Amino acid sequence: MALQRIVIRGGGELHGEIPISGAKNAALPLVAAGLLTPGTLILDNLPELADVGFMLGLVEQHGAALARGPRHVEITAERITNTTAPYDLVRKMRASVLVLGPLVARMGEAKVSLPGGCAIGTRPVDLHLKGLEAMGARIELADGYVHATAPKGLKGTTIRFPFVSVGATENLLMAATLAEGETVLDNAAREPEITDLARCLEAMGADIAGIGTERLIVRGQPALHGARYSILPDRIETGTYAMAVGVAGGRVELVGARPDTLEDVIDVLNRCGVEVTPTERGMAVKRNGHRVAGVDVMTQPYPGFPTDLQAQMMVLMATADGAAMITETIFENRFMHVPELARMGANVTVHGASALVRGVPRLKGAPVMATDLRASISLVLAGLAAEGETVVNRIYHLDRGYERVEEKLGAVGARIQRVPE
Repeated sequence: MALQRIVIRGGGELHGEIPISGAKNAALPLVAAGLLTPGTLILDNLPELADVGFMLGLVEQHGAALARGPRHVEITAERITNTTAPYDLVRKMRASVLVLGPLVARMGEAKVSLPGGCAIGTRPVDLHLKGLEAMGARIELADGYVHATAPKGLKGTTIRFPFVSVGATENLLMAATLAEGETVLDNAAREPEITDLARCLEAMGADIAGIGTERLIVRGQPALHGARYSILPDRIETGTYAMAVGVAGGRVELVGARPDTLEDVIDVLNRCGVEVTPTERGMAVKRNGHRVAGVDVMTQPYPGFPTDLQAQMMVLMATADGAAMITETIFENRFMHVPELARMGANVTVHGASALVRGVPRLKGAPVMATDLRASISLVLAGLAAEGETVVNRIYHLDRGYERVEEKLGAVGARIQRVPE
């Protein structure tokens, strides 16, 4: 595919409505969950993203049959023909490791390449492997692959995570649905995407108590069956477009948004002068006044402020009246957008895991380069607020997690277009 870039001419307000797509971070484990049953799992509200395409390709090479429609897929893994997830597929996306739990639970074996993906920290899979070992799997690491075997099946046990891990919670939750006996996941992640996965697994016949809490109790079943499930709306996309309104001004209704999944973010937005109000179709966002106020933010596991909105928040604070301290507690290497924002006139000083952002009256357009998924959208937001033209290069990161961003922003008045590099 030819390389593309996004060109933005800043300075205009946003008015109208933006539809919110299904959540990428819910869709990926839900696609992997299709491997747990010989029946058909039908997923509605499926976002059309590069990462979702990678994940569908991965389950397909394990033997699943796919029938795709607009925003919809039917996954039928009647026969798993291959329990190896090869490097050339897994390297494209870290979430590929989510096939490990379902394959071991259903087939008694899986061989999965150690994952690749974004350059925003180590994100080890140790917790996934220790959890499977506690459930009776034998784990071998060789030649860049994890080989997990459990010929007599997995056994229920109590697993306490030493720290909150979304991926490990998802992988072990899926594995536990087919394990013998009861599995308790303590200090489990509570993200809405995990609740979505648990609800879908319930629809497939799983027995899960404590959904939405940090203690999940799973009573394993001999088998799961097919189901139909609609993926929840993407709270990160919702928060991103809410911040776009804060950056550019105007009023936009985010149609399909679920404010209950973003309470901490909405509180921060309201405090800095971006008014968020629920509507019958989602939520409306408008900026009060010419500039927002500086507000300090620290990223935390859910229900705290999401790390996936940190870069966007930094852009909002870059044009604030006052200063803000942004502290990143989830991932190292997550300030790679700072030098690019500095090219546009942002005043940001990084001290370890914190960034002091001193608001400036106006950013200036410049050529910039995306380094990861959330950094790339932050540069698009910066372009909305900048004088003149901003050119964002290497936008393939953007297409992994945002659906038709130039169409959605263009529809509410942004002067934005995608052009060949």
